[in-house]
Amino acid sequence: MSHISTHVLDTARGKPAAGVPVVLAHAVNGVFVEIARAETNVDGRIPELTKPGQLALGTWRIRFDTATYFRATDHKGFYPLIEIVFDVLDGSQNHHIPLLLSPFGYSTYRGS
Repeated sequence: MSHISTHVLDTARGKPAAGVPVVLAHAVNGVFVEIARAETNVDGRIPELTKPGQLALGTWRIRFDTATYFRATDHKGFYPLIEIVFDVLDGSQNHHIPLLLSPFGYSTYRGS
């Protein structure tokens, strides 16, 4: 059964980023509809943003509220909100979306 998951690593601190609010949305007729919201755990992970099952095909967006995280860790960040938009082309596969975060940059990739 497939699902969408994420984790956030704070590369400046060398630690998982706990407490990052995340919102997952799916595009329906060109409009993003919220599917789930959660917060990263102590390991910086949200193991399942969606329940296991066949994922809907199409465009998805995951939004990370990094401003909240930076305030909680007493750091100033340049990117208060990071949105990653991706396509689900095969709804039977897991989609893991990692975020590598620092105060002045970020990167992402399709994880496993």
